[in-house]
Amino acid sequence: MSSASPDPTAIDLSVHLGRLRLPNPILVASGTFGYAREMAGLVDLSRLGGIVPKTVTKLPRGGNPPWRTIETAAGMLNSIGLDNDGIEAFIEHHLPYLAAVGTPVIVSIAGRDGDEFVALCARLDGLAGVAAIELNISCPNVSGGVDLGTDPTMCRRVVEGCRAATSVPIIAKLTPNVTNIVSIAQAASDGGADAISAINTCLGMAVDWRKRRPMLGNVMGGLSGPAIKPIALRAIYQIARAVKTPLIGIGGIATIDDVMEFIVAGASAVQIGTANFYNPQGTMALLDQLPAAVRTLGAHCVSDIVGTIKIIEMQKK
Repeated sequence: MSSASPDPTAIDLSVHLGRLRLPNPILVASGTFGYAREMAGLVDLSRLGGIVPKTVTKLPRGGNPPWRTIETAAGMLNSIGLDNDGIEAFIEHHLPYLAAVGTPVIVSIAGRDGDEFVALCARLDGLAGVAAIELNISCPNVSGGVDLGTDPTMCRRVVEGCRAATSVPIIAKLTPNVTNIVSIAQAASDGGADAISAINTCLGMAVDWRKRRPMLGNVMGGLSGPAIKPIALRAIYQIARAVKTPLIGIGGIATIDDVMEFIVAGASAVQIGTANFYNPQGTMALLDQLPAAVRTLGAHCVSDIVGTIKIIEMQKK
């Protein structure tokens, strides 16, 4: 019996981030999905384009004092402080489960300095289930490590070190809290990053004026959600015009329109973050809606519409 002919109207959702192939461009962002086990009853994990579990560090971290999260207008402030049990606990207790989920796992790591980033990459090298490593050089509510994402020279140096320490694809996650994000993205690309994630949260603050106190225990934290979407879109657009490295868009993405805007602006994939807190099944809806959205643009694969935004120059009269 002959096999059925392929459907000519089928949409190819697969995307490539350098050497990393993803079944589709819908990923979940670090810090918003736990280690995936918690979401298994709500989401078909195997359908996701990729999972970025909670950031892990070399040693356990207790995180920042409460309050750690504050709801804001059109967003959320968080100052979790990379609370985690350390790399060895992650490898022993979480990675085996993640490896069996059936979708690419991108391990998010953070170090106090470049040497710790390199050591973490070396520790993860060759482990089953690690499809890629995302370098969190951009968390705004911890001391140390974030500086690596604000200086081009330091960014390139840490990416180069990590690239030499592991054979798996490297993704550099950038902060918007800089004057020129394009220069940081270029440094990450020059250092050998397979892909670039943009953006991490924007540094923000909430105040209880009656008590005359900051509302977060760490005073300041990272702003996420719809409020930062225009900033993230701008960053993706600017980086895409200057750097050849594939991009992952992050920041206020919740609807299919959000997804398509980021892809057309230059992102090959997106990460859903804050939306997971109030609509944990939202990624499934996005995956259901994505083929029709791609078809609306007359395309048959996601890769054909990446960075296809049209800029009309105003003619001088």
